[in-house]
Parts: sequence; C-alpha cells; structure tokens
Amino acid sequence: MVKKNYQFKLALTPTEIEAYFQLRQEIFCQEQGIFETSDRDKYDNIAYPIVAVNSNNQVVGVVRIYEPKPGLWYGGRLGVHQDYRRVGRIGKGLIQKAVTTANTWGCRQFLATVQLQNVRFFQRLHWNSLKEIDICDRPHHLMAAELDYYPPNLEPRPALQPMSLVS
Repeated sequence: MVKKNYQFKLALTPTEIEAYFQLRQEIFCQEQGIFETSDRDKYDNIAYPIVAVNSNNQVVGVVRIYEPKPGLWYGGRLGVHQDYRRVGRIGKGLIQKAVTTANTWGCRQFLATVQLQNVRFFQRLHWNSLKEIDICDRPHHLMAAELDYYPPNLEPRPALQPMSLVS
C-alpha cells in the first residue's frame, strides 16, 4: 500500500479558493442537502479558507476559520471529499491546521459547531462539548478545542481576500 502525503495550508490563490468553494458546495449542498444551492454566508467575508491538497495538487478537504471577536475563533464547514474519507488523516490534519493557526494569531478560545455523527471524532482530538444545538434542523454540538493540544505554529496572517470576487 502506498502512503499518501497531504499538505494542509491556507488557500491563497484564486485556483485554491475556487476549489475550496467547489468542494464545500459538493459536500454541503449536493451530498448532504443542508443548503439548496450555496453554503456561503456572511462569515466567508471574514474567514480564512484552509485546504488539504493531495500529491496531485487536488483539493480533497476544506475548513474555514474566522474571528468574530478578538481572541474568539470559530472553525466551520469542515469537509473531506467522498473519495478520501476513509483515509482518516485528512479531517484530523485540517483540524490541527485550523486550531494551531488560530492559536498563532491570538486565539483564546476556539469553537466549532459539530454535526452529531462527528462529536466522538472531535472528542478524541481534545475537544469538549459545551452544549447540544440544532442547526438547519440537524443535531450538532457546540464544541471547544483544548488549546494546549494545539500549539502555535509559524503561519503568518495574510490580509483577508474578498470572497465575493470568487465566483
């Protein structure tokens, strides 16, 4: 069996950002049916998109991070391409990149709303459930990362790119 390598990084180029939104649309609209035609919302204007890229430079996983208030960060729209879900490392790598990056940029609390079926996965990665909530008529948990398990990295914080420019 060939070991696959994945890179976890901020999506900064127009091509990466377009692939990021395309994969989100496939997962949250087409596959899960949570949204009809688009999963974009007001948070995309303040979010940093993060992607998992395979050795063929294909975006195979996505997540976004954003800071609505100083020190308070959220992760969201975590998704992995259908063909790569059994790999197991991609979701974990995206979460690691998201939280360590926010921690580098001054995070004091990192939260995410997690679909019910993924709560145990997050708990194994040092997240705690704060409360059960419904989002889009689906059960979720509001969860908080244990920041001590996600030390800061060296990721410089780029200027936000207006997501409205990406079609």
